[in-house]
Amino acid sequence: MEGRRCLRNAPQIGGAGGNRRRRQGSDEPRRRKRPMLAAPSAGVDYFDALPDDILVFVLSKLSSSADHPQDLFNAFLTCKRFCALENQPLVLAKASRRCLAVKAKAWSEAAHGFLRRCVDSGNLEACFILGTIRFYALGNRGSGASLMAKAAIRSHPWALYSLAIIQFNGSGGSKNAKDLRAGVALSARAAFCGHVDALRELGHCLQDGYGVRRNVNEGRRFLLQANTRELVSAIASSPAWRNGQRRLMTAEGIAEAAAIASGGGSALLSDFGWNLPPPEPHPANRFLVDWFESAATSLPEDLRLCSQRNCGRPETRRHEFRRCSVCGVVSYCSRACQALDWRLSHKAECVPPAIYDVAAAGAGAGVGATD
Repeated sequence: MEGRRCLRNAPQIGGAGGNRRRRQGSDEPRRRKRPMLAAPSAGVDYFDALPDDILVFVLSKLSSSADHPQDLFNAFLTCKRFCALENQPLVLAKASRRCLAVKAKAWSEAAHGFLRRCVDSGNLEACFILGTIRFYALGNRGSGASLMAKAAIRSHPWALYSLAIIQFNGSGGSKNAKDLRAGVALSARAAFCGHVDALRELGHCLQDGYGVRRNVNEGRRFLLQANTRELVSAIASSPAWRNGQRRLMTAEGIAEAAAIASGGGSALLSDFGWNLPPPEPHPANRFLVDWFESAATSLPEDLRLCSQRNCGRPETRRHEFRRCSVCGVVSYCSRACQALDWRLSHKAECVPPAIYDVAAAGAGAGVGATD
């Protein structure tokens, strides 16, 4: 009897009692089987079911990484939903510098409207590019300066430096409209934001006392910083140049760098044997170069372009830009453009005017006749 009672009270393995006790003793919730998903029916487009936020995010990533404006425009043409989202502020605000690189040959009202919509979305690059185009190419000085100032207020380095050039030259006004102190202040702000040409411009101003109290040592220090940043930028952007040029790591190169740092000179690093590649021009400058190269938009005969071939800035009045003090043939909108063009080409081309050669030849002939 006792054996039967024990067997009767003992839980059966795999029985209901054992399962009930296991469920009561475990704290884990009971898992349910996932329902089987039905196979997609033919003709259903799941792309239309995606929310607009996901599509806007995809388009904003494309606009921030596109190399050409056509990349973004082609995406808008792929489907109706992308086309409907082309004017979303997030997409236009994230557009990169290359995505906004409108070519002068393709300039139209549609291109102007695209840049204007990007400006309304808060894109700083679009503010600077459209402001430069309006100020120099279209001749709308007030609107162009206002757009560049809008970008400069938010510390856009290219806009700050462009406004500094306008203040140095008095562009868009008379010769008395120059404000050297404002130009120095804008250059200092642009240099603080990482603009190499602005840093070099500030160094020359300090060396010459142009718009600021003269400080030769401080000016040389800024020029050295500009040269160093130029070298670092060239190394970072050109692996082939970095592998081919080892002069900086030699003892001779270190000695020359130390001589510059101690105040022995303020020339560009290329003057000491380091052939740096020219920096990539900004899309706004490239637009100006192509714009004034065409015959339909050529400058009047009494106005000149900046002789630095990648600048493109034109004079807004006669004799606005500074000319080379040796040859008097080339003219530059800024000292940074003069320094860059000197090492690119003008160093080998700069010769005194022919009138001095004729005078020297005449003087030599007179001395010979007297003897």
